[in-house]
Amino acid sequence: MAAGAARKKEQGHMDDNVDNRESRSNDTAWQRVRLRLRSELGEDVFNSWFSRVEFEDLTAGVVRLSAPTRFLKGWIKSHYSERMVQLWQHENAEVRRVDVEERSALRVVLNAEPAAQATENREPPSVSETISDRFAGSPLDGRLTFATFCEGESNGVAYRAAKAIAAASDASAPMYNPLYIHAGVGIGKTHLLQAIAHEANAGTPGRRVLYLTVERFAFQFVSALRDRAALDFKERLRSIDILMIDDMQFLTGKAVQQEFCHMLNALLDSARQVVVAADRPPAELEGIDERVRSRLKGGVAVGMGAPDSALRRRILEARLTAARQRNPSLSIPGPVLDYVASVISTNGRDLDGALNRLVCRAEFCDGPVTMDGAAMAIADLIGNREPRRIRIEEIQKVVARHYNVTKHDLLSARRTRTVVRPRQIAMYLAKTMTPRSFPEIGKRFGGRDHTTVLHAVRKIEGMVADDETLAQEIEFLRRIIQD
Repeated sequence: MAAGAARKKEQGHMDDNVDNRESRSNDTAWQRVRLRLRSELGEDVFNSWFSRVEFEDLTAGVVRLSAPTRFLKGWIKSHYSERMVQLWQHENAEVRRVDVEERSALRVVLNAEPAAQATENREPPSVSETISDRFAGSPLDGRLTFATFCEGESNGVAYRAAKAIAAASDASAPMYNPLYIHAGVGIGKTHLLQAIAHEANAGTPGRRVLYLTVERFAFQFVSALRDRAALDFKERLRSIDILMIDDMQFLTGKAVQQEFCHMLNALLDSARQVVVAADRPPAELEGIDERVRSRLKGGVAVGMGAPDSALRRRILEARLTAARQRNPSLSIPGPVLDYVASVISTNGRDLDGALNRLVCRAEFCDGPVTMDGAAMAIADLIGNREPRRIRIEEIQKVVARHYNVTKHDLLSARRTRTVVRPRQIAMYLAKTMTPRSFPEIGKRFGGRDHTTVLHAVRKIEGMVADDETLAQEIEFLRRIIQD
């Protein structure tokens, strides 16, 4: 009898140990699933939807999670249920379903007791502090002002419309409402929205100006529902004088879109200014409620294109000027900036990244930044390109444009200095960048004798050895021709 009881007791301990091991294993699996979700969704989106989701248990292939509100439960089930099953199956192949339940009021109270005891000696935040924190806008970057925005042909309309909105008085009716700015990544949408916020705040004290990313808006809405402060949330947003909404393409979820639509209607109907930015025109916002798209299409949509070469050069110069405020001795040769502006044609962020690398090289490497050093520093921003066959006609075109002469001048018999030097440089590049012989090059330059080409090549070689500025200029032309 005693032996049997002992065996039962020992078996009970073994069962408890197995249960404990399984529980710890499931908790560890849940933490890994959370990490993958955080990595896939990004910090802001993950915190909006999953920061308060808890693991309950895993039984017979069914994972049970709990969320604090019915809305959050429904949102996660409708948007992330399938993906969570896939992530759980990476941890446990037997998982076939993930259920999300609303935590009971009793459980919420019990779970809150330890935290309440730990904080009972703290002073509770004031009502004004709580509301201010809950409905605060997204952070503003002090560098993103109109003064630091480089205007050009590709963004001039958007820039001037944004300036007009920021300078408008409270008494005037909105001119462009909503103003919808669309452009690709890194073109300057966020810069313009934050510039409006900075200037509007400075120009009219007391004006209620709010800059929000769509993710921040969704997070605040869910938080307001969770904390039963939805009315405060709505009143706060509908009292704004100028509202900027960034990254509109990320607006998802039926409930969030409905609330956004109500807010947008209330602001527009009460003649409050709204500015929206996205990476595509309103009509191309897939997954956005038709009522929202209709309201956005009813405003003024302005696109911004990629900066041209001249604007890219000015952006680099402006960024270098800003960097010199920290280090006045900083020096990057003009031809190097010309080269960077010519080969990085994607967006402003890549230009910023390229200049940051050049600044680092200028500060921590011995000697000036050379063309080869610059090419090495930004190689990954340009991408790997297959070497291509250079044609003499291309060389003539690039050289003529650089020296402000015509291709006809290079081929003519004119002997003026403004033509002879570019012609000699073009011949030198033709010899060093193509497999063509001296006679072949002479033929392409108006039927000249091969000795003329030989003289030009030797003359430029000698000048390059003695003139660093000319050497950089020719290296710049070489890079332009190659790219």
